[in-house]
Amino acid sequence: MKDKKLIRVTTVPVSLLKLLAGQCKFMSDYYNVIGVSSPGPHLDEVNKVEGIRVVEVPMTRTISPVTDLKSLIKMYQLFKREKPFIVHTHTPKAGVVGMFAAKLAGVPHRLHTVAGLPLLLVKGRKRKVLDLVEKFTYACATKVYPNSSGLYDIILENNYCEAQKLKVLANGSSNGIDLNYFDPQHFDEVQKQKLRTGLNIATTDFVFVFVGRMVGDKGVDLLVKAFEKLQQSYDDVKLLLVGSVEAKMDPLKAESYQSIETNKSIITVGNQRDVRPYFAISDALAFPSFREGFPNVVLQAGAMGLPSIVSNINGCNEIIVPQKNGVIVPVKSADALFEAMLEFRKDRSATQAMAANSREMIVSRYDRNVVWEAILQEYQNLENHV
Repeated sequence: MKDKKLIRVTTVPVSLLKLLAGQCKFMSDYYNVIGVSSPGPHLDEVNKVEGIRVVEVPMTRTISPVTDLKSLIKMYQLFKREKPFIVHTHTPKAGVVGMFAAKLAGVPHRLHTVAGLPLLLVKGRKRKVLDLVEKFTYACATKVYPNSSGLYDIILENNYCEAQKLKVLANGSSNGIDLNYFDPQHFDEVQKQKLRTGLNIATTDFVFVFVGRMVGDKGVDLLVKAFEKLQQSYDDVKLLLVGSVEAKMDPLKAESYQSIETNKSIITVGNQRDVRPYFAISDALAFPSFREGFPNVVLQAGAMGLPSIVSNINGCNEIIVPQKNGVIVPVKSADALFEAMLEFRKDRSATQAMAANSREMIVSRYDRNVVWEAILQEYQNLENHV
């Protein structure tokens, strides 16, 4: 089977490196795997870490007709030359370029994973254009894999494609989670105390952690507002923000930036290669995102033994079972978020009970080996449909 070529395509190489970490290496035991993405140091790292061949095809995340046409031509030429058995795309731009090029090149099996639909937050004429692009991507694909049941329903509701093309693999998620890596046992009390001291966090503080891009549609404005209201009731709470600020694409409100800068109980550490230590010193994840595919952050927090407060969106509301490993609040409601955070702090015993359930609920459903085997099985089933 290794003579058959599998080409995995993402718009930017960090998706191959991080979001699909380990998966290409696993698949290379069964297929001749090639990773395709935009050029950059991360693509070179994919080559080293995953042990697969990589090919550069410049792509932009925004709509750019001239660049997109160049990407399409280069992708088509690559597929005609390599003659892959499967092309499997992730992310919107890689999806439309990769699926169209694969169809033009006569690739027999054209698979696309949907891990979120940013267009759901867009309105007007641009939304109509993006809807057409989404439908076109799915029309070029032979199979479409939404990575959550919620996304499956949204795709059908919007008539992006017919149900027989759709399938959610395993229990959802594009890559599952490495439970050996995300394990609280890696951090002892000495390590945790050293980090707390460096961040001016007392052992008795109740720490809410947020991990992700610091942008509007991740709900960070709501989180800052809810936290500052919580401070009026408790002075032993901290908000730990882990992630990069993206001021151009989807900036926070000016008052949020000001609060983050001036409030000594709001601690920012920027983008971190290893987020586990920050989960290890926290009591709960606060993740009020407006949209997700299947959020790795919620999986990671759960694997590290944290209960989560999440918004009622697809993915989040599949990982969290209310009062078992967290709570679910309405989307875009600062008041509901505040009430949940207040309850977490007020009733620490209930919070700790949810924390005790959190890791096992991830272990039983989202081990990455289960996800990889489900994807491999899907590939192997195609052997009988050539």
